Amino acid sequence: MPQDESRQFAPATQRNRDPILAVLREVLPAQGLVLEVASGSGEHAVHFAAAFPNLTFQPSDPDPAALASIDAWASESALPNLRPAIRLDAMAPRWPVTQADAILCINMIHISPWAATEGLIRHAAELLPAGGPLYLYGPYRQHDVPLAASNAVFDDSLRRRNPKWGLRELEAVAERARAAGFGEPAVTAMPANNLSVVFRKA
Repeated sequence: MPQDESRQFAPATQRNRDPILAVLREVLPAQGLVLEVASGSGEHAVHFAAAFPNLTFQPSDPDPAALASIDAWASESALPNLRPAIRLDAMAPRWPVTQADAILCINMIHISPWAATEGLIRHAAELLPAGGPLYLYGPYRQHDVPLAASNAVFDDSLRRRNPKWGLRELEAVAERARAAGFGEPAVTAMPANNLSVVFRKA
């Protein structure tokens, strides 16, 4: 069968999907709907849906090319628990979703304006039930923790591409989440100087 040319490939996905999966095994509920915000290529959604057959995964992204890629990967996988991708902009005042039992957001916060982080947290607080997890993955700045050289270079490259992008301070994200009704974050160090950050709805 010829491969769908709509499929995109994110090299980082191949490296980080299994470490992320190991954390998600301790975080996700036994059943329900998992909303992935900023699904990108769609490779994560396929990998996680295959690993959690009792969960339903809803991928999303604001970019039409990403949506096409997600659906191309989903079509090839033929997983019954992976829904068609939906257009969702984290900054939008309304999301096309009414509820979720868990929300995932991988490598978005540093490649988007701060308003996207604010929107993500605000909507997650509206959609999640008590105890529901908001899982974030990516590089962060942390108070009293020296910034890794590779992350400093990455941060500089992001800000050169767009002054509104860049590594966020974990404490600022946690403060915003706290104000929205989430508890303190559970933080797990990940490969390549990334973090898994889990907030649970209070």
